Amino acid sequence: MATKKATKKATKKATKKVAKKATTKKVAKKATKKVATKKVAKKVKAKTKRKPNAAFMKPLTPSADLAKITGPKPLPRTQVMKKLWDYIKKNNLQDTKNKRNINCDDVMKVVMGKSTVSMFEMAKFIGKHLK
Repeated sequence: MATKKATKKATKKATKKVAKKATTKKVAKKATKKVATKKVAKKVKAKTKRKPNAAFMKPLTPSADLAKITGPKPLPRTQVMKKLWDYIKKNNLQDTKNKRNINCDDVMKVVMGKSTVSMFEMAKFIGKHLK
């Protein structure tokens, strides 16, 4: 009697192992199919090219005070900010302890309205001087 029970247990274990192997193979196949479809979708998105915003590229005329820093010619906002940063670096106006602050000289103080300005506030003050 003991041998019959042992053989039944052995056959049950063997069938369970076979069933587990079959389910893991199915799961693995499904996962690989999903990965392949995701790769195709990414390739399609990469082909479209991003266009720049026309509002940033529109040339604006600086005021007389701002023209002392950037020049009198009409420039897009992006170029105005670039020239302003060139002026700040050339004259060493960035605060040494807190790099986010700019210590304005006499020319910049007229444009910004304060002696110390955060780099995040600069766009707000420059907007008033562009038309």
